[in-house]
Amino acid sequence: MDPPDGWRVWSESENRLILAYRPDVFDGAGFPAPCLPTIYVTRGQRDRRPGPERARPTEWFVTLYLEPDVSHELPACEDREAALEAAREVATAFADGGVDYRGLYQVPREAYLDELDRLTG
Repeated sequence: MDPPDGWRVWSESENRLILAYRPDVFDGAGFPAPCLPTIYVTRGQRDRRPGPERARPTEWFVTLYLEPDVSHELPACEDREAALEAAREVATAFADGGVDYRGLYQVPREAYLDELDRLTG
């Protein structure tokens, strides 16, 4: 996959692809490393933890993570190509400021989110 601007392929295998947003910035100095926005494209399971595939291993899932416990789940996709396209779309929207990531936080971290606003879109 050729990721949109700002995104890098972090890891890729047959059943999983991980994209990372601006790893040069989320290095622990300017932005906390655990807050590195990532997009997981996974086959058969939505979560990031390794383990057996779930009941429908043919489905593909796309999830945008802003932090380990802050995520945005996209609808399941029928195949890898559809999942890659969904990942590309959400990656582009995120980089352009088109994802309402503030709405995903139960406990907003205003100073951090203000800095993220400056970095995106």
